[in-house]
Amino acid sequence: MIKIYTCSALIFFSVSGFSQYCTAVGPNSVIDSNLESFYLAGESATAINFTGCPGVIGLDDQTLSQSVVLSAGSSYSAFAQFGTCGGNFYGVGEAWIDYNQNQVFELSESIGTWSGTPPAAMSVWNFTVPIGAVSGSTRMRVVQYESGVLPLDPCAIFSWGSTTDFTVQIGGGMDCSSYVGESTDDPRMITALPYSENHNNSNCYYNVLPVYASADVFYRILPQQMSAEFLTVSLCGSTIDTYLTILDENDVVKWYNDDHASCGTGSKLHFNSSGEDTLYIVVQGWGYEMGAYSILIEEELVSMNENTDIIFRYILIRQVKL
Repeated sequence: MIKIYTCSALIFFSVSGFSQYCTAVGPNSVIDSNLESFYLAGESATAINFTGCPGVIGLDDQTLSQSVVLSAGSSYSAFAQFGTCGGNFYGVGEAWIDYNQNQVFELSESIGTWSGTPPAAMSVWNFTVPIGAVSGSTRMRVVQYESGVLPLDPCAIFSWGSTTDFTVQIGGGMDCSSYVGESTDDPRMITALPYSENHNNSNCYYNVLPVYASADVFYRILPQQMSAEFLTVSLCGSTIDTYLTILDENDVVKWYNDDHASCGTGSKLHFNSSGEDTLYIVVQGWGYEMGAYSILIEEELVSMNENTDIIFRYILIRQVKL
């Protein structure tokens, strides 16, 4: 049986623009644990040279005043002094650089961790910017969480500590200017059926559709122009756990599927596309999953329900004749 989820209520998403980093984060108190200093020297005499205290409630956004230039494939050393603006209590710290610029700080993007009770020795983290890092402006986040546990959630809200963001300019990395499919404004166009491709949402894509935090890839199809009455969209064979959504031209969710019985953690939908002028097929990973996926879009001459109907009626006729 094919699992098709239809929406009984209209659900609208604004998908024409990029999502943003989680910013409702950090401490709700300005006392005690806090990042006392952070230093990172980069290319062209640029450096992040930050001094903390007094504490800041929520996100301490230093992205406009503190930035550094890093090169893909090059190695650097970051110096973090986790301390306090008041009493000394045990805590943990961690920092990330959003190398793939999908506006999510992933576990693989952590550049270092710390645990201890201030006063403590300065942490020195040696790290290498991946060759596959995306060129351009991205963000670094440093979190100190009093009484927290590693690995940290970069989007956490807590009582005491600090969450501080800086700007990182990456040079010599991956060029995303030719990537298509970031939103409904710039979708990958389906001009003929069947359509298939192997693609990847790990780099150069953002999280736009607010279902999971994984990056999305948008496809556009015009069923009426293609005289396609019934369509099947399959992500079976993908290396990641996928989630599939179909939107109409007004960003209303029409159908969606998570795991399909015929392909495990892959997603698959079969639906009546007649009367639909424009549809957007959105590929997304489950949770934070990103990586390679396979998509196949085919036209069906008859719906699965109609096909079952025909077989059922044929059996009845045969039984009557017998």
